[in-house]
Amino acid sequence: MKKRLATILCTAAAIMASSAIAHAETVLKWAHVYETSEPFHTDSVWAAEEINKRTDGRYKIEVYPASQLGKEADINQGLKLGTVDIIISGSSFAARDYKPIGVTYFPYIFRGPDHLIAYTKSDVFKRLAKGYEDKTGNHIAAVSYYGTRHTTSNKPIAKCADMQGLKIRVPDVPAYLAMPRACGANTTPIAFAEVYLALQNGTVEAQENPLTTIEAKKFYEVQKNIILTGHIVDHLNTVVSKTRWASLSDEDKK
Repeated sequence: MKKRLATILCTAAAIMASSAIAHAETVLKWAHVYETSEPFHTDSVWAAEEINKRTDGRYKIEVYPASQLGKEADINQGLKLGTVDIIISGSSFAARDYKPIGVTYFPYIFRGPDHLIAYTKSDVFKRLAKGYEDKTGNHIAAVSYYGTRHTTSNKPIAKCADMQGLKIRVPDVPAYLAMPRACGANTTPIAFAEVYLALQNGTVEAQENPLTTIEAKKFYEVQKNIILTGHIVDHLNTVVSKTRWASLSDEDKK
């Protein structure tokens, strides 16, 4: 009986221990709008695995790519609603809550990627990131170079005037709209996930994105020309929601 009792107690202890571990694990949702082939997804998966390791399994992060949890505006709203914990998104969307941080999205602000990265390490950016956090509570944990935005079109474009009347898809953000509108284009905001179909069926005849995105989204299949306008040197922020960031210990924040 003693042996049987000892076995039962050990089994019970093991069950309780495994149950405690299970309860200790917190599942987080990490969302973005980019394809699984792009580095923003593959590195998010890597980061999720690293965070799991470095917190001894206390945090399990599920990464949702390609607009699975909504368009970019949706996942930004999800930070407020608590439906997502971490997102990758541009400062143009952060600017909807705190306008000054969107200044970098206006055309020809940066000379190139090195200039952009220097900005993200500067006191200027730190002040803007703090302003965004003070306004929303959300924390910008990292900044990544996204690419230099170029234009694709079904008609050749050699100069600004050639864009007159061009139906072009541009994100519905003032900074993105500035360049094509200045050249007389007809801008149309279409969700990122729907751009390929819009180009294919002629809803729009042009769009603008970095070359890596043009390749990943296969826009070259439905567009005839790439014009190296280089009008925006773009970046993305990795943002943690207010409620999630507030719940973390200082060690987990690191």
